[in-house]
Amino acid sequence: MSSYDVAIIGSGPGGYVAAIRCAQLGMKTAIIEKYATLGGTCLNVGCIPSKALLDSSHHYEDAVKHFEEHGIDIPGEIKVNLEKMIARKQAVVDQTTSGIDFLMKKNKIDVYQGVGRFTDATHISISGDKNSDIEAKHTIIATGSKPSTLPFIKIDKERIITSTEALKLKEIPKHLIVIGGGVIGLELGQVYKRLGAEVTVVEYMDRLIPTMDSGLSKELNKVFKKAKFGIHVSHKVKSVERNGDAVIVKADNKKGEEVEFKGDYCLVSVGRRPYTDGLNAEAAGVKINDRGQVEVNAHLQTTAKNIYAIGDVVKGAMLAHKAEEEGVFVAETLAGQKPHIDYNLIPGVVYTWPEVAAVGKTEEALKAAGKAYKVGQFPMRALGRSRASMDIDGFVKILADQSTDEILGVHMIGARAADMIAEAVVAMEYRASAEDISRMSHAHPTFTEAIKEAALAATEDRALHI
Repeated sequence: MSSYDVAIIGSGPGGYVAAIRCAQLGMKTAIIEKYATLGGTCLNVGCIPSKALLDSSHHYEDAVKHFEEHGIDIPGEIKVNLEKMIARKQAVVDQTTSGIDFLMKKNKIDVYQGVGRFTDATHISISGDKNSDIEAKHTIIATGSKPSTLPFIKIDKERIITSTEALKLKEIPKHLIVIGGGVIGLELGQVYKRLGAEVTVVEYMDRLIPTMDSGLSKELNKVFKKAKFGIHVSHKVKSVERNGDAVIVKADNKKGEEVEFKGDYCLVSVGRRPYTDGLNAEAAGVKINDRGQVEVNAHLQTTAKNIYAIGDVVKGAMLAHKAEEEGVFVAETLAGQKPHIDYNLIPGVVYTWPEVAAVGKTEEALKAAGKAYKVGQFPMRALGRSRASMDIDGFVKILADQSTDEILGVHMIGARAADMIAEAVVAMEYRASAEDISRMSHAHPTFTEAIKEAALAATEDRALHI
């Protein structure tokens, strides 16, 4: 039986990053993955393939709608080759997952393919093509999450689908009904809308992206309605039935009236649930709470002192980069270091176009806490860079402490917001004031000038270009 300093169950962004950091710190490390490829949901059926399709569909939309205005004339009809688009997406996934294989070899990490199951707190049985047993002084649970559904919905993976199936459809839907107006539903909804589908979004809450600042929700709603999405908020879905190639969704609106939607595909994107199936956590003394999450303390340590858990399987936002930070945190904790994570400073991003990104507190959270704050907001359309690229939707909003001027939250929607949010994270990590950002030179012309202008607006209302 092979013995290790640390074994990681699950090879998603949390798991494989934890493995690399453990190996860097001199620990003999093993990683266990039940699927044939490493990388977990994110690399295989999540973050990476969805971005590949978002980029491909964005190129197509630009060619059809915007090239002529740029002085680019393309004779003949511009067509979508969905099969080729899906194949390119898969090539990106394959290249990315093979990169993880390389990193495991480079860092001398032993990889076991199979389902890892605790027999006790220090022993793991692995069942796969080759069955094996290993001993681990410490174990990190990084088993991730699976798509959630609603109790009355039967996912058939053909017409009533999750995000996994939506990434490999054989045809462009005529009418895609999306249940859930969060990140996953809106991103994949936009992919197929660009490719020619009619898209209807049905959301239980009173706005899209309901966990984010309401100003971002309002702006994204405006953009999506302009693109002719059907947006139905405050609708409680009560049945989803398939009839041949048709899917009928029934919901009650906020007045209690029944509304019916009929399409040929229905994407169920109502969130994700922690995945611990087959782990046999109780044999190791690891407690799973009533939400299916592995219970951990502030050090990400489970109820079994030598076992830790990270990522989607524990409390907090289900984000790949949050899982990575937790993986590094546990590895360094095991090495006797004193790492830290500020969960308030883990950004959230929606990769629609315009992109949506945020870090820190929302206005709703500050109001609920009774915190006195000031707001600086700047529209993207006032930037020369935005006009040059025709990306004029959106804004940057900075929330700062009324008395100290410390930045409490940054919320943005616009071109390249996913990349721009890092500036806000750095600023807030060093507890910068709005005036600090307002006095830093930003290259011209860039989208990031909107951050400087919003900071100026928060600092005595002195934005320059509006």
